[in-house]
Amino acid sequence: MATAKKKAPAKKAAAKKVPAKKVAAKKAPAKKVVAKKAPAKKAPAKKVAAKKAPAKKVVAKKAKAPAKKRTPNAAFMKALTPSAALAAVVGNSPLPRTEVVSKLWVYIKKNKLQDAVNKRMINADAKLKEVFNKAQVSMFEMAGLIGKHLK
Repeated sequence: MATAKKKAPAKKAAAKKVPAKKVAAKKAPAKKVVAKKAPAKKAPAKKVAAKKAPAKKVVAKKAKAPAKKRTPNAAFMKALTPSAALAAVVGNSPLPRTEVVSKLWVYIKKNKLQDAVNKRMINADAKLKEVFNKAQVSMFEMAGLIGKHLK
């Protein structure tokens, strides 16, 4: 029995040494493999990013197709009475803000008041000069200036 006890610790010691060597042997190649895989991952990542961009466009198109029709904001659809100066251009009847802007653009294009060089600028004639109080107005300023003439 004494012999059996001596053999058992020897086996444990041998068993402990062998896995330690195997672990050390496994760790070294693992580092090399990771180093080799890192550049390989960077190149496909760029390709994947390039491929994802068209996929997002397709998703966006699909999302827009079955989307419900937007309901207009009540504030924009509220009928407002134009001032006397603005009524000379769009009419006396109460109109929503969106319709007032649309009618102004019809008037501007009909009378060719859009600047030929810079299409964003509107050259005011006598009627529009009363509304804008300027000879030339940017189309972005126009909405703010119209708001002062609506009640």
